[in-house]
Amino acid sequence: MAKKAVATLQTGNAGRNHTKCIKMVKSPKTGAYFFQEEIVENEKALAYFK
Repeated sequence: MAKKAVATLQTGNAGRNHTKCIKMVKSPKTGAYFFQEEIVENEKALAYFK
């Protein structure tokens, strides 16, 4: 089932200004990949992935 983390932020217009971003990051110690999730503002979403 889907998580409802984003749905709890949607109170009026404030919730529509945020996006849940998920990116895959490589661990420097083990070399394994893991997923990093964060809720950021829409304007900062592209900068989050760089």
